Amino acid sequence: MARAGYSLVELLLVAALIGTVSAVAMPGILATVDESRAIGATRYFSTRLQQARMEAISRSADVGIKFAEEAGGYAYTTYVDGNGNGVRTTEILRVVDPPIRPAERLRDLFYGVDFGVLPGLPPVEPGGAPPGADPVKLGPANILTFTPAGTSSSGSLYILGRKGTQYVIRIFGASGKTRVLKFDPRLRYWKPL
Repeated sequence: MARAGYSLVELLLVAALIGTVSAVAMPGILATVDESRAIGATRYFSTRLQQARMEAISRSADVGIKFAEEAGGYAYTTYVDGNGNGVRTTEILRVVDPPIRPAERLRDLFYGVDFGVLPGLPPVEPGGAPPGADPVKLGPANILTFTPAGTSSSGSLYILGRKGTQYVIRIFGASGKTRVLKFDPRLRYWKPL
């Protein structure tokens, strides 16, 4: 009478094979997860910008997103103009321009993703200036303001994934609309998303 089953050697061989295939596949899977987080954060924030634009239109008041550099990253808060002269840092501090949403940090919502710039990153536009080390390009006050007419201040926001995936959100003042680009490190080229 024959016994059905597997020998210990066969079981060890299958376990070793599964371990080897898993070890080979894991870096690719992790890179995909990191890239998905970075693109998710970029799309999330692009949507937040459009929500602020709609908020300005619906409230008939300027709405601004102020960026504050903190230890280890950036926080951002959305404010509404409380006295009709625009969203200003001094009036935020005096609560003349109150917050309409609590402060958020991308790194709290998307693990390993924050505003950041890869070293040596080329300019987004040919002939333009490279971004340098500052990922928030909105002027000295670091406030992006949307008006009731649907326009905004202009600027660029660079978002960096944990494994070096680089995106930029470009904000066009005349229309208040955004454009998202991804940096291709092999070609050293920015391409639309």
